[in-house]
Amino acid sequence: MDDEGKKQFREMVDAHHGRDDPTGWFDSVYSNAGGDLSAVHWADLAPSPHLISWMADHPAREPDRRATTIGCGLGDDAEAMAAHGYQVTAFDIAPTAIRMCRDRYPDSPVDYLVADLFEHPPEWTASFDLVFECNTIQALPVPYRLQALNAIACMVAPGGVVLVSCRSRKAGERENEFPLALDRHEIDGFARAGLVQQDLVEYDDDQDPPVPHFFACFRRPVEAP
Repeated sequence: MDDEGKKQFREMVDAHHGRDDPTGWFDSVYSNAGGDLSAVHWADLAPSPHLISWMADHPAREPDRRATTIGCGLGDDAEAMAAHGYQVTAFDIAPTAIRMCRDRYPDSPVDYLVADLFEHPPEWTASFDLVFECNTIQALPVPYRLQALNAIACMVAPGGVVLVSCRSRKAGERENEFPLALDRHEIDGFARAGLVQQDLVEYDDDQDPPVPHFFACFRRPVEAP
């Protein structure tokens, strides 16, 4: 995206935030692409390599293991999870994104749904063995981020995990940027939501200049009978 495109994008996002509408702009990114997958500027059109590596190290041995992707976008991560043996529910608040997923993968076993993270179906609570959150929280304004984090955490089944992939920053840094990267205190909110940190990797990506990231795994303890 060129500088003018970035300016227009930020103005659109700010306008929605100014109306206390934190997610209303998401569908515009997909509808404005006009069916061109490459025009969705945040889409890598490939699954997260960190997700792939984690699943390779933690195979889904039982055939009924359930997984979900938060804000599934164009479906690359959801398809990878299904290929690794999970029963996958992939959802996004953007109807155009879900239509693009269904068109892109017409024979997919993934259940692609339009759904709102803040008002997700109650039957999803404590329902998924694997939850993948990639860059959703960082795209939300501050007043909604803890609500989103708690909604994501509540979907993790006993013994299940949430994998969190996001940009990172030190506390107090770059507070006016968009997307607003998560600092360590913020990602630790998954522990405050009742999960136990299993791993947290801090790394720089391959952009120029490189952008720091977190990739974290939090597990929900198995409750005693």
